[in-house]
Amino acid sequence: MTSLRSSFFAILALLCLVFSTEARSIPRPPFPLESRNGKSTNLNKYQVPLSNGSASLPSPAANLTIKAITLGRGTQNYTCTANSTAAPTAVGAKADLLDASAILPFLPPAASQDILNLITEYLVSFDLSVIETSAIPILGHHFFDAAGVPTFDLGSTGLLKAKKLANIAAPATACKGASGKGDGAVDWLALTDVPGSTNLKEVYRVETAGGKAPASCGGGPDHHIEVQYSAQYWFFG
Repeated sequence: MTSLRSSFFAILALLCLVFSTEARSIPRPPFPLESRNGKSTNLNKYQVPLSNGSASLPSPAANLTIKAITLGRGTQNYTCTANSTAAPTAVGAKADLLDASAILPFLPPAASQDILNLITEYLVSFDLSVIETSAIPILGHHFFDAAGVPTFDLGSTGLLKAKKLANIAAPATACKGASGKGDGAVDWLALTDVPGSTNLKEVYRVETAGGKAPASCGGGPDHHIEVQYSAQYWFFG
């Protein structure tokens, strides 16, 4: 019953915000957003998920605090060489990073973390065009720079250029992709900063949905594969 109720609230919160009549052209307040009672959302009362049930990512450094919780929606990108039947090669990712603090005030306080952890499995099924024009503010963007470095640009909140610290498989029950169909959820990651970063030190990619490449390139000519995915990104600084 609890799971069903949480799923209902997760869908309701996302639909209400995504399909709001509010236009993205209306100016947004800077992060952190004001909650309904006029107080800033206290992000540090939330806990980044670290365990998939059988393995765990390392904890954030003790001297760091949460700077942003975002919902990433985009594509994991792969390439295949001509006539290859090997697994596709990962060549990066691209995603919009939606500000989760805009959602948190609308969730029941006693269950807000549980509901937040369910949203990505629904978010992966929304078209990117809907996400980009939704009422959920886009806090920043994730991409790989010209040197292939994972980059997270959160504007005034900070810039993180990162390298992998650790990874674990997504839980076996993780959403495989849009509408529950796909080749699986990409790994959970812990990333740490490299030179060029400002204000941000670590990011965690967790609660992933979709994004995993097919097992084989399937032969044929050179081609690229874009696999839809969503995930939580927790930023620490």
